[in-house]
Amino acid sequence: MRVTTVVNLTRGTVIGDRVEVADTSSTRNKGLLGRTGLDAGAGLWIKPCSGVHMFGMKFPIDVIGLNSKREVIKLWPNLKPWRMTSINLRLRSVIELPAGRIAECEVRLGDLLQID
Repeated sequence: MRVTTVVNLTRGTVIGDRVEVADTSSTRNKGLLGRTGLDAGAGLWIKPCSGVHMFGMKFPIDVIGLNSKREVIKLWPNLKPWRMTSINLRLRSVIELPAGRIAECEVRLGDLLQID
């Protein structure tokens, strides 16, 4: 899988420097299933995506929802296994990160992200 860096342009912070890109049907379907956690700096950018589920997951994650301009329009901190996000038709992609990363990076609604 291709790996990219995610930068919060609004706050001048790096959200993740080893974020995998899930942009095919098979990589989106698999997501983070089968993993036991995410290392610091790691994550998964799923595109296109309008919501995620945690069925079969073994660890909590933070989820950032982005519109087509890569503006943060939804935040799901500490989403636990066997839960799911709401479906939002304005979402174009999501970034899944280690739990606590949204707070660490002070990500807020309206922030603009750059994904290389």
